[in-house]
Amino acid sequence: AATGHMAPWPAFGAWAAVGAALAVMVRSHLADLDALARWIRSLASGDESGPPPGREDTTLAETVAAVGGLRRIWQQKSAELAESARRNESLLDNLPDPLLLLDPARRVVRANQAAARLFGRDLAGRDMAAFLRDPGVLDITEAVLAGQGPSRECEFTQMVPLERVFLARAERLQGQPADGGTAILTLHDLTTVKRMERMRADFVANASHELRTPLAALSGFIETLQGPARDDEEAREKFLGIMGQQAGRMSRLVADLLSLSRIELNEHTQPGERVDLGRLVATAAEALKPLAQAKGMTIRLAVAPGLAAVMAQPDELAQLFQNLLDNAVKYGRDDTEVEVTAAAVTAAELPRAAGTPLRSDPVVRVSIRDRGEGIAKEHLPRLTERFYRVDTARSRKMGGTGLGLAIVKHIVNRHRGLLTIDSTVGEGTTFTVWLPAAPG
Repeated sequence: AATGHMAPWPAFGAWAAVGAALAVMVRSHLADLDALARWIRSLASGDESGPPPGREDTTLAETVAAVGGLRRIWQQKSAELAESARRNESLLDNLPDPLLLLDPARRVVRANQAAARLFGRDLAGRDMAAFLRDPGVLDITEAVLAGQGPSRECEFTQMVPLERVFLARAERLQGQPADGGTAILTLHDLTTVKRMERMRADFVANASHELRTPLAALSGFIETLQGPARDDEEAREKFLGIMGQQAGRMSRLVADLLSLSRIELNEHTQPGERVDLGRLVATAAEALKPLAQAKGMTIRLAVAPGLAAVMAQPDELAQLFQNLLDNAVKYGRDDTEVEVTAAAVTAAELPRAAGTPLRSDPVVRVSIRDRGEGIAKEHLPRLTERFYRVDTARSRKMGGTGLGLAIVKHIVNRHRGLLTIDSTVGEGTTFTVWLPAAPG
């Protein structure tokens, strides 16, 4: 007979079918999740060769797309970081000052190219004290690494391979703990600055001495004329003559000091006036003829026809050749010849001098050769220094201030030229000025 209750078997079958379907779906999702996990692990390990898991119609498609988007962003950021690191490395290596990055144990983490040139290659991992043993530098480095202030500095001298003076500055990196951490040691080369300071001090001392000597002589003669020689006409004439010489010497010295100062002030400004160099050299030679004739000397001038003009400051260039010709006449032997030649040459004929600014044709060369005693080779590099004299007594006797060749050097520098000096003891000296020809 029929009852009001549902038979249990059909219901059980329905639940079983649902369970089976759920199982299939769960296994499919688990498989997709497993594939997604494997794909993410491969991306994390750097393997991007495999395709993304799942199909576009799966429920994981959005997750895969999101992970793919994150991967692209990560790749872009990684490329940007790599490029930034490359630029920073290039910047570090192109810094002119040696730089060392040190860990808390004072070992080198990174050294730039300037440091490698100074201390040698393969610095990474080495204790700084193995190649930089100056006690002052070690002290400031250890103090910064120990957290005793954010930075410290000191000067030290590196003797090998050449004597060089450095300002060492140890500084803790920003973001490091106050009690120490990584530090940067920078070495700034002060060699040129120190040399210039010494030259400036020597210049002031020499200038003071050169001015004090004639002043002392003048004071002494004035006292003598006011006292014992007041009524001695012969002594008065003699002393007045000497006083005139000393006043002239002092006047020449002051004039040369002012000229040198003015030329140095304008040295970085290249002159822009077109000048006929042949005519200027001829004028300078003509002005020195009376002095040469007084010694029985002749000035032989040979200027190439059609000599190229130069861009110059005429008064400075005239002073340059007047100083060189004056030296040639003063130091040449009596009854000899001073040879002056001017011609256009090619840059290939330039002497092999480091740092010459002359790179293109044509170049104008002016040589002034005397037949004097010549100059020993050890003196040649210093001839253009202020107040440097090979023979101090002889130079002063001839009225030299010790600044003539220094003025020549700075005028040549201002005109972007080159000065060379060749000399043979017993035969004479040749000064050669090389100047760039004016365009056109």
